[in-house]
Amino acid sequence: MNQPDDDTMRPEYDFSTAERGKHYRDFRRDTNLVFLEPDVAAVFKNSEAVNEALRKLAKSARD
Repeated sequence: MNQPDDDTMRPEYDFSTAERGKHYRDFRRDTNLVFLEPDVAAVFKNSEAVNEALRKLAKSARD
């Protein structure tokens, strides 16, 4: 099967120092990948902030 010879890689993408599979184990080990909508992501600075908010929500749901 011949593939087209179209180079669709953007010039700003530089994978010259990339390491294949570098984060594979991290993603496989007890990790859930969640995509936040832009308006929700704007509220939280990082994953720690998201986790803190979810823990508070979970605690209030249990109480």
